[in-house]
Amino acid sequence: MTVAASENPFGHSIGADDIVDTLGFFDNWEDRYKYIIDLGKELPAMPDDLKTDERLIRGCQSQVWLEHERRGSEFHFLADSDAFIVKGLLGVILSAYNNKSAQQILDFDIEQYFEALDLLRHLSPTRGNGLRAMVQRIRDIAAAEAG
Repeated sequence: MTVAASENPFGHSIGADDIVDTLGFFDNWEDRYKYIIDLGKELPAMPDDLKTDERLIRGCQSQVWLEHERRGSEFHFLADSDAFIVKGLLGVILSAYNNKSAQQILDFDIEQYFEALDLLRHLSPTRGNGLRAMVQRIRDIAAAEAG
């Protein structure tokens, strides 16, 4: 992968707790959506040559690519999408999973996280399915490495 871990703030300087805390400051979902879109602007750019069919996540309404590498026991993810809101949702997910071990990824209670964010109620069913597909891909990667 071409992006250094220090260039990706998710799971490093922006953690899952930070996302929950910040979203809690907003009174309405319009402001929360703006924040999520702004999170997507923090994602490091994925080089076009990495946007291949093998990295494409099926089940998403938009195109979403995910690349990973393992450094020591930690996984580092690089992700991109052609939709601004989805890039933000990738940031939400990576804040929980990036720079974590396979066991930490598998142990993380993503349902409780989504509940704390009150996120799934505010996404269309197709976006919610896409979000779950992104999570499942990351969990599958971790499970393959852990097993």
